[in-house]
Amino acid sequence: MVRALLSVWTWFEIGLCVLVTFPIQLVLALFTLPFDRRRVVTGRCFRIMGVVAARLTPFWHFGVYGEIPRRFDGRTVFVSNHESHADPFLISFLPWEMKWLSKASLFRIPVVGWMLTLAGDIPIHRGESGSAKDALAQCARWLERGQPVVIFPEGTRSPDGKMGQFKDGAFRLALDSGAQIVPIAVCGTRKALPKHSWKFGFTRALVTVGTPIPTVGRGAGDLGAIKAEARAQIEALRAQMLPLTSAAETSDAS
Repeated sequence: MVRALLSVWTWFEIGLCVLVTFPIQLVLALFTLPFDRRRVVTGRCFRIMGVVAARLTPFWHFGVYGEIPRRFDGRTVFVSNHESHADPFLISFLPWEMKWLSKASLFRIPVVGWMLTLAGDIPIHRGESGSAKDALAQCARWLERGQPVVIFPEGTRSPDGKMGQFKDGAFRLALDSGAQIVPIAVCGTRKALPKHSWKFGFTRALVTVGTPIPTVGRGAGDLGAIKAEARAQIEALRAQMLPLTSAAETSDAS
């Protein structure tokens, strides 16, 4: 009963954050979009809202692990493992703006979808190859403008906490654009908003970033090696964070 009541409060709190932030983001868009081609201002407004919502959530204790650079080169493709719908809230704690490749269904949610659009995020329809190509083309245009993008190469959330197979799209994008790959690792979010449940879970979760993987001078034949290197970094970083997160409790209990 307590968890259900707190979950109702949390949904209300997140909705309130959305409703309060949207007018601010809209005003910022009116004043900045004519000269802010990378939509940094409206994007950061949206990410900061995610951080505030996460901090106000009684279930979550989110944070950043280790020393994190204040900025990255604009031609950067960030790739992250995907444990939960809470991952975007956690990754928003990182201090730079990235454009997100996100499910098209999110863009159809009133207010939230408008905010995603104002932030410059990119919709993708799962299972549609044409949509995937269009979405990656939009990602390439952001990279050309000097704006990093972030992609979940698993394509969907992990059902058991173990990383799924990485798809090629993010890595082909980096190779074709001459962008560096930077791994992001999240750990501990799987219980934050369990799959197929509206109730939130108590959890401690951390996010960190790995070492840039250059792609300049490398070709399609290096795709597998680059993908393996990114995956290995994420696995190693998750192993470092595991003892500090709720994922350790799950691991011990299993």
